[in-house]
Amino acid sequence: QVQLVESGGGLVQAGGSLRLSCAASGRTFDQYAMGWFRQAPGKVREFLGYITWRESKVNYADSVKGRFAISRDNAKNTMYLQMINLSPDDTAVYYCAAAIGSRNLRVWHGYDYWGQGTQVTVSS
Repeated sequence: QVQLVESGGGLVQAGGSLRLSCAASGRTFDQYAMGWFRQAPGKVREFLGYITWRESKVNYADSVKGRFAISRDNAKNTMYLQMINLSPDDTAVYYCAAAIGSRNLRVWHGYDYWGQGTQVTVSS
């Protein structure tokens, strides 16, 4: 089992920045990759990006490329999502997820474990 806890969400003005954290615990040595998704009210869960744990290979959705950046701290078993130039369209619940095996990491069903989510609200 892997437990994931997101933090860092909150209210920010348009144009602002925010950094989310995702702390992993449990059988973290089994992880292959971790990813970020978000879900706005009435919309499907949207892929944002992922990072592989051993190679630090990152991959982003086109919609956030250049504004969002994923990084990790191995010693802390923590992944980060740095977001800049936020707009009201970025308002959503943000989730981190962990994948045990190599599969399609750009879709939600490619992941085995999920955090509880953290709310990000961007005001205009």
